[in-house]
Amino acid sequence: MPVPLTLTGRMVRLEPLTEQHAPALAAAAAEDRTAYAFTPVPQGAAAARAYVEAALADQAAGRCLPFATVRASDGLVVGSTRFAELDYWQGPVIWPPAPRGPLGDPAAAVPDAAEVGGTWLSAHAQGTGINTEAKLLMLRHAFEVWGVRRISMRADARNMRSRAAIERLGAVCEGVRRAHTRGLDGLVRGTAFYSILDEEWPAVRDIIELRIAAAEAPSAPDHPRPLISA
Repeated sequence: MPVPLTLTGRMVRLEPLTEQHAPALAAAAAEDRTAYAFTPVPQGAAAARAYVEAALADQAAGRCLPFATVRASDGLVVGSTRFAELDYWQGPVIWPPAPRGPLGDPAAAVPDAAEVGGTWLSAHAQGTGINTEAKLLMLRHAFEVWGVRRISMRADARNMRSRAAIERLGAVCEGVRRAHTRGLDGLVRGTAFYSILDEEWPAVRDIIELRIAAAEAPSAPDHPRPLISA
């Protein structure tokens, strides 16, 4: 399975999530929480510790690769994101298809497909370009280092802001799985599924890089950018 890694950009650094990040995550999540109606974000120190412990347990089981999202300018932790649903396609075909772990040496394996999700940011970090650059770093690593064939994303079907943000990246909507699961509010929700394929990545990369360049231009208006979340 992929080993923990750090991805560094101009505005953001994605570093492997550890127990030491829990207090900073609790502080980041304690800001205005109105954007978290559809996003699982820990509230309070105990919840932040449990959040990190659960993420690290999933990492140990080979199910995800979680990050702390750090603002590069001052080293402040402003949220979290992760690679999830790591899937390996080597070896004999299995039926029915299902995600499976790597064959051979897990430390040397890289996934053939993965999901980018579990993303949330503190209120003051939203709309700053941090999320867009973080997605660029993750997608670039997945497609250009791991060589994945597919990256998936998903959102609560009711979360139109997150769905629009995913679509602005250039991801393709595959449809909505109706009555898919329960939402954070306890109601049964649909889930909108999106994907980017390896042959689509060069065009998607150009879209994201143009968005970042436009946001950095001195005359660019400061429009808030919504979160991408599962």
